[in-house]
Amino acid sequence: METKHAVAALGALAHEYRLQIYRHLVEQGPDGLSAGAIGETVGLAPSSLTFHLQNLHRAGLIVQRRESRSLIYSVDFDAMNGLVGYLTENCCARSGESCATACKPAATSKTGKRKKVA
Repeated sequence: METKHAVAALGALAHEYRLQIYRHLVEQGPDGLSAGAIGETVGLAPSSLTFHLQNLHRAGLIVQRRESRSLIYSVDFDAMNGLVGYLTENCCARSGESCATACKPAATSKTGKRKKVA
């Protein structure tokens, strides 16, 4: 992943509603959700929801497809994994030691907050 794409993706996620939408779509998996279902979940008016979905789409984080009269949005998992890979590709490179366990994502609780690592 190029730096400019990583910056665009991180910028798109740097908003409360977009991050909430994205995390919800990650939970849904490849099947995704209709715009209406996403709007109900996050409590946004259709015009605001469209703005945030377009932002995530332009950043390459989500894809959309038409099913009948509905737009279905889902996460581009290759892009998501590319972003995580970009952020962690040189993990511990300067330490000279393996730190594979240090670069593993922390488990999260049911509330979506990260557990504290001791």
